[in-house]
This record gives sequence, C-alpha cells and structure tokens, in this order.
Amino acid sequence: MPSNHTSMGVTFIGCGAAVPETIVSNDELAQVVDTSDEWISSRTGIRQRHVSHDRESLAGLATQAANQALAMAGVAVCDVDLILLATSSSEDLFGTACQIQAQLGATKAVAFDLTAACSGFLFGVVTAAQFLRSGVYRNILVIGADLLSRWVDWSDRNTCVLFGDGAGAVLMQGNEDIDRLLGFEIKSDGTQNACLNLPFKPELRELLPGVVLTQGKYQYIAMSGKEVYRFAINRVPDAIDKVIHQANLTNTDIDWLILHQANQRIMDAVAERLHIPAEKVISNVAKYGNTSAASIPIALNEAVRAGKIQSGHTIATSGFGAGLSWGAAVLKWGK
Repeated sequence: MPSNHTSMGVTFIGCGAAVPETIVSNDELAQVVDTSDEWISSRTGIRQRHVSHDRESLAGLATQAANQALAMAGVAVCDVDLILLATSSSEDLFGTACQIQAQLGATKAVAFDLTAACSGFLFGVVTAAQFLRSGVYRNILVIGADLLSRWVDWSDRNTCVLFGDGAGAVLMQGNEDIDRLLGFEIKSDGTQNACLNLPFKPELRELLPGVVLTQGKYQYIAMSGKEVYRFAINRVPDAIDKVIHQANLTNTDIDWLILHQANQRIMDAVAERLHIPAEKVISNVAKYGNTSAASIPIALNEAVRAGKIQSGHTIATSGFGAGLSWGAAVLKWGK
C-alpha cells in the first residue's frame, strides 16, 4: 500500500476474455425446447451461446481472462493489488475471487466478489476507481464472469434462449497525470426486484421441537421480459446522457457505445434514443448471448483486439439488469 494517498487518475490499459469451448446454436436449442432460430434471432439477435461443461469453472475462465489482461497491460501478477470479481453465479457461496487469486499466483492481491448481476462489471469498475483515485492501490483487476447456464430452466423457452457463459477482465491502473474515467452513474430500484431474480426457495426442517429452520435451494432464473425491456430502454439512455454531460462531452464525441449484451433490440433502441449511429455500437450478442457481468468486458476485449477500439478512443458504456440495477460510464481506452 502506498504511504502517500495523493489524488490519482484512472487508466484502462489491458483486457482479456475467455469462454467455454462448447457452443449451442439456436437450431440445436430447438431440439430441446419449442423454439426456432428465426424466433430467437428476430426477438433477441442471439444465434448461439457458449455453455460450460464439468471440466470448466468460473475461476478457471476468469483466470484466463485476467492473464490476458495482465499480458496486454504489461503488468506483472505480483504487482496486482486487488482482484474484484463481479459475478452472480459463484461456485462457492462464500466467494470465488480468492480462488482466482490463488490460480493467478497474485500473492499480494486482496480479492473479493461483488454481486450486481448484469450491472456487476460496471459497478466493479466504479468501485475499483475509488481505490485507485485515493492512491490506496495501483493495479486492480476487474473481472466480470458468469456461468448462468447452470441457473437456467432449459424447459422455459422465454429465458433459456437468452443466456450464455463467459468471463472478461480489465486491468485498471492509477496514474498521477491523467484520468481516463470521465464520468459515471450507478443506480438501483429494489421496488422492481421481482422483474428479474434467482430466488432461494426455503424448505422447512424441524431441528428440535419448536425449532424450525429454513433450508433449501436456489431456483432458476425468473424474468418478466417486457418489464425488463421497458426498464432498459427508459433508464439506460438517461444514465448515458447524464454521464456524457458530466464528462463535458456531447453524443457526437463518443467513438463507441458498449452496452450490456442482453438483447439486440434493446441495444438498437438505446442507440437510437441517444442518436448514436449503429456503426459505433459494439455488438457480439449473436455469438455469446447474455453473459451477464461478463458481457461488457468480452465485447470490449473483442473490439480492442480487432483494432476497432484504439488508445484514446472515448467509450460510453452501460450495464443493467437484476436488482433492478443500472449504471453508465464514459471512459477513454488506453494509457
């Protein structure tokens, strides 16, 4: 920990991603549930998704993504101060971040999980920025990783077609001279929690006469698609508009828009309301489906490695989902 807590800026200098090897196409899914490629793709833009098998783990995929981000950033694993894992599908209810710390060999790093569903990666970036700006930490890995295929009801065609598995990571670094996080807003509305959740179902067990415990299991993902769609197309453009204004920019200053990859129709509607042309919208939902907290960093990583997003480019990004929660940020990529 640095001894002098001076005010620091934030930079985004490395990214990485990893997805399971198994791909399930819409046509293959139609053999499992009453659906079709046309039905799924016309409503969501999704054509396939990656799903994890028994030899793949949340920590393993997250570690792969983190190693790629470190390599791009040119930061040694021994110099990582904090590993912040955004996930809603931990394989250990006590947290998975420490497993990633061990697999990376990041012996100096503190590690913890943050749960905010599809908003998780963005919430993680904002949380990490506070540690960096205070000068407490220098290098932070923010990882978004989810294996939601494990929590999907594969007989429910309204939800099972949407979700996929994956991990994405970004290396954020403190910088005395520049600040690349230009503005952010994070929000929650718990009154709409029932629109999208993964509830615990208690089962009563009498431990002793008159002493009844509630033990049980988590259920499958439950979602009211219309409500979530309405929420997203209303709240997300407002949040992005606010942070663009906060950054003293206009919508024309935005080089790229990276939204949580939930549904192509949502992304199209948000971009249209913001008057951001389609060619500036990063979309890979067709290949991966909704990977929850992993979706923004996976999309970012693909665009950076394809040479689309370059150092100095201005990115507007937004995560939104269960909670209900949402947030937006404007940042510049690179050192």
